[in-house]
Amino acid sequence: MKSPKVRKVAAGAALTLGVIALSAWLSVLPPVYAQDKEQDSQHFLRESRIKIGFEVAPVPLNLAGKDRDLVGLGSYLVNAANDCNSCHTAGGPPNYNFAAGGNPYFGQHKKVDPTTYLAGGTDFGPALPPGFYAPGYGSYLGPDIISRNLTPDKTGLPEGGHTFEQFLAIIRTGVDLDHQHPTCTSISPTPTPANCLPPPNDGNVLQIMPWPDFQDMTEHDLRAIYEYLSAIPCIAGPPAPSPLHNDCGDDASVRPDDSAAAAARRTRKQ
Repeated sequence: MKSPKVRKVAAGAALTLGVIALSAWLSVLPPVYAQDKEQDSQHFLRESRIKIGFEVAPVPLNLAGKDRDLVGLGSYLVNAANDCNSCHTAGGPPNYNFAAGGNPYFGQHKKVDPTTYLAGGTDFGPALPPGFYAPGYGSYLGPDIISRNLTPDKTGLPEGGHTFEQFLAIIRTGVDLDHQHPTCTSISPTPTPANCLPPPNDGNVLQIMPWPDFQDMTEHDLRAIYEYLSAIPCIAGPPAPSPLHNDCGDDASVRPDDSAAAAARRTRKQ
């Protein structure tokens, strides 16, 4: 018969071995609960942003043939996380991008003006700051930099017809596909070509537009922004040949489903 002391030691040893075995077993199990919790958190965040995106979109959206979740996320990125319309509005003083009676800076309930939304035209002034003169260019500071029209044209593609690949190149590299402000090649008798940018500005890239900040965004987020911009209404802007003009077709409400370009875009997505 074992003494109480022996039984106590044996029980302690058995308990210790059991704890070690349990710890070893738990250590090889995947952290399922933690993974599920993280996935639930990411899903909630994603769904929240999509929901907010649709709530803050200031214009009716054409969702035909589009990824609804991408459109919602794109709206969140364009209208909530950033304020693209403050630079790309076609509105002027005193309300700029806000509707009359909807200017929060006047103590009014915020309402964005849908008739000027992302249609471009904000004048940021000369390319170079006053008092900065490139050697040999005298007082020439370059042309005024005007924000572009981001709304889709009759093809249903945003920015007046740019494909996603072109849009991606613009955001990643700043390339100005419209070549609106080439680099000056001559200074006498006048800066040439017309509307040229004096050094050190590079006419191959967009000026003012903060593409160096946006270029590090994920491709998924940029796809979402592109999808959203393809869902907003076309705004024709000034008549051609203004660079702000968009050909909206017979109806200012763009129907991307009727365009071959939109069909090709949907094919690339699949």
